[in-house]
Amino acid sequence: MSDPTAQASYPNINPSANNLNGNTVSGGNLNGSAAGLKDSIISSTQSAYDSVANSNTAQNISQGPVAQKAREEANKTSNEFGNVAASRRVPDQKTATGQPLTHYHSMFYNILSWENPRVTGIAYATIVTFIFFTRYVPILKYFFKASYVILGIIAAAEIAGKVIFEKGLASQMRPRKYYTIPRESLEAALEDVEQLINFFVIEFQRIVFAENVYATVSAFSAALISYFLVKFVPKWGIALIGTSVVFFVPLVYIQNRELIDGHLNNASTMINQQATQVRDLAAQHTGRAGEVAKSTVSQYTAQVQDLIGQAKNKTSGTTSGTTSTQPTASQPISNGVKKEDFPTAPRAEPITSSEVPSDPIPQSIPAQ
Repeated sequence: MSDPTAQASYPNINPSANNLNGNTVSGGNLNGSAAGLKDSIISSTQSAYDSVANSNTAQNISQGPVAQKAREEANKTSNEFGNVAASRRVPDQKTATGQPLTHYHSMFYNILSWENPRVTGIAYATIVTFIFFTRYVPILKYFFKASYVILGIIAAAEIAGKVIFEKGLASQMRPRKYYTIPRESLEAALEDVEQLINFFVIEFQRIVFAENVYATVSAFSAALISYFLVKFVPKWGIALIGTSVVFFVPLVYIQNRELIDGHLNNASTMINQQATQVRDLAAQHTGRAGEVAKSTVSQYTAQVQDLIGQAKNKTSGTTSGTTSTQPTASQPISNGVKKEDFPTAPRAEPITSSEVPSDPIPQSIPAQ
């Protein structure tokens, strides 16, 4: 039975590799030859590099003004990148709801405000290059092409090493331990991703709820212009225009801050004056409308009261006239009715019960 603890290995695809061209070559000699070849290549490369680096031409170039200027620019660029990295801190400013901002607010403000122009220029050039790269380069196609080429070379080298040296070349370069992402690094990366997502979420809500009306108006203008541009401008063109606007509008404002602020103040003053005039005019019209409504209501109220009083007077006069014109017993009845129209009142005394016969109705009627 095989040992369960034995390491899994690639199968020996050429068991007869020990006998090449009729001669037996040991694996140790092959390994030694490969190691010697490797050392000779490294030593020759190192000597060639030293000879080139120590030559007079290389020394003149490295010590010349061009190299000195390049080193100065590299140092300045490195310092500016350090400044941008140091600016990644949560600002003291809070939102209108009292929530803290993210450290990406400080970093993006530092980049877009051109406080470190080299970093801002590099960021803009990188984004523009990426836009053109995605536009004109089929990334997915080249990704798969590079994948099959690299994997094919690795597989061929491994098979060739197995056949020739009995040891694969790729397996010889295999690390003793595969690389893994530490948990601390992964948590830090996830925290940065969370802060970046919250940056866009917070800024979107601040624009929607008009925390800064100028930002809301700017977003409205950008959306309106993009709505018309998308009809005849491709998506990569809109992305390029948007990137240029985001990077260069702050630069134009910084270079002409006094002039722009002056025009903005004048516009704000004119708007406030017009708003004040509109409010005053509206207040005047409202007061006049209130007075007219009040006088109209008073007039109608007086008219209603007069009509009610006249109706009461007419009702009381009609009642009193009817009472005074009723005829008495001694007065003749008017309205065309005469006394003779009524029957004569009886004058005899009524018959008492003793005078009434007990059988007033005869039992039989005598024959005629």
